Amino acid sequence: LAAPRAERRPAGRGVSGPGGRAAATRAACFRSAAAMHMAQPSTPEELGDGVAAPGTPPLKRPRMDNGVAEAELDVDAHLDKLLSLRKRQPTGQTAHLQPGIVEAICHRSREIFAEQDMLLELEAPLNLCGDVHGQFHDLLRIFENSGFPPEANYLFLGDYVDRGKRSLETILLLLLYKMKHPENFFLLRGNHESPSICRIYGFYDECKTRYSVKIWKTFCDVFNWLPACAVIDERVICMHGGLSTMMLDTGSDTREMVRSIQRPADIPDHGFLCDLLWSDPHPEIMGFGQNDRGVSISFGRDVVDAFLRKEDMDLVVRAHQVVEDGYEFFGDRSLVTIFSAPNYCGEFDNAAAVLTIDDALVCSFQVLKPEQMMGGY
Repeated sequence: LAAPRAERRPAGRGVSGPGGRAAATRAACFRSAAAMHMAQPSTPEELGDGVAAPGTPPLKRPRMDNGVAEAELDVDAHLDKLLSLRKRQPTGQTAHLQPGIVEAICHRSREIFAEQDMLLELEAPLNLCGDVHGQFHDLLRIFENSGFPPEANYLFLGDYVDRGKRSLETILLLLLYKMKHPENFFLLRGNHESPSICRIYGFYDECKTRYSVKIWKTFCDVFNWLPACAVIDERVICMHGGLSTMMLDTGSDTREMVRSIQRPADIPDHGFLCDLLWSDPHPEIMGFGQNDRGVSISFGRDVVDAFLRKEDMDLVVRAHQVVEDGYEFFGDRSLVTIFSAPNYCGEFDNAAAVLTIDDALVCSFQVLKPEQMMGGY
């Protein structure tokens, strides 16, 4: 399903050029199931202080309270500790890293995100993953199926925490891989990478129970530096949620609009960044309309087609919604939704999917049926 490992190129920030019209929209036909829209809060809850405000400069590398300096982090050892849970799944056992280690991981990964652009410009081959929502053992199964880094390049589309039972292991593993392979492993921001949302849906409680509120606030600082969008070989655009009205404005440049978002960035309750993380396609509308979530907007297939023509692209890849088969096309195969948390919340019988884009920009799907999974919730 992917290019041979020996031929894999780094998915670096430089783009080699369009290379002609991509074959992304000519993927083989698969059965698509109706999307199951997950309810989200109508209005984000305002939080207290403790999370870095916009304009905060990138952190220097401090020595943590327990004497751990970021320069002393043994990334491989901490990865091994998390990956050792593969042998003990699905017992519910956790991998406890010392609080100073967790803080050091957050500080260093935040620096890496700050060094890279708000808009990632990547090259295939890449594996694209949707929501994982704290389902740590299912995340391990995805890596077992599709290749552990650096055997494969990855782009995750957000929503790493909340809902599932192992958000801490999930986000720590992803941040450690980002630290170890910064030019081959990429993480976009989802709507749950927001203090107002992860305060409500589980991550805050998990951090408070196993560590402290301070640790939760430290993760929220990292979330405010995550990139919002990625473009693959100038032909495929990726984000967590979807399109915005501003992306169709005459004379607008989507790439420059994304690059101009200042970090650290709170997610507003309306506008461009909100739409990138919250909006949804809707099969029964034309143009833009209200969103059933009570946040952001919905958009029709005509909007997708108009956007792709305007930007000279072939495909929109997004996450944000549960889909029965793990992936679902929208419109004339111009948009695809990827969801990578099987048996979501232990309540849905959905599969998980990984979208593989090879060197020729041909798309294929690796689907993990729910009965194949290991009880990751």
